Amino acid sequence: MTTTTTSLFPEIAGFITTLKLDAVSPERREILDPLAGFIQSKVSENQEIRLNFICTHNSRRSHLSQIWAQAMAFHFNIKNVFCYSGGTEATALFPMVAETLGKQGFQIQQLSQGQNPVYAIKYAENAHPVIGFSKKMDDAFNPSSGFGAIMTCDSANEACPFVPGAEKRIPITFEDPKAFDNTPQQAEKYLERSIQIATELWYVFSQIKS
Repeated sequence: MTTTTTSLFPEIAGFITTLKLDAVSPERREILDPLAGFIQSKVSENQEIRLNFICTHNSRRSHLSQIWAQAMAFHFNIKNVFCYSGGTEATALFPMVAETLGKQGFQIQQLSQGQNPVYAIKYAENAHPVIGFSKKMDDAFNPSSGFGAIMTCDSANEACPFVPGAEKRIPITFEDPKAFDNTPQQAEKYLERSIQIATELWYVFSQIKS
């Protein structure tokens, strides 16, 4: 008999067991609840759930959000969730993001070289990896309609009052760990931001009733 692995990699699953709801303040819950509501409406109507996490450069916070959202959907067994990311411009996935996720238990494979390398980021043995690279939010790789646009940084939120094709626009902004690049605190601050994003998306997906 063939055994199918349907759980997250052990290190990621172990990390999730340490998360606590009281780490998400009432003020942040108010910001996060519209995303939970969007996902719940799709689940209730048995529709695909497409989430596009948007930041200015699509290099840090939007990727962390995309990857953790996909992993949390898998963890909570919420089907037909497809997570994307994009920017108001394309740069590159910042290497410290991949390094941070690798330390948290994700399997990272760099698929290409160059100024904007492509990564395969796996969170479970038998789940399709997230394909991570920097792109504009309207790139052909991303959905063109019927998606929730989650604005993960203030500048993108202010610069894009309207996101073409978005069914719903949801601002959930995070502080940029870029402020600590090339400092002794860099690794610590990227991990801190990744943990915050994971915790808040865990809260979001924990609210969904199938």
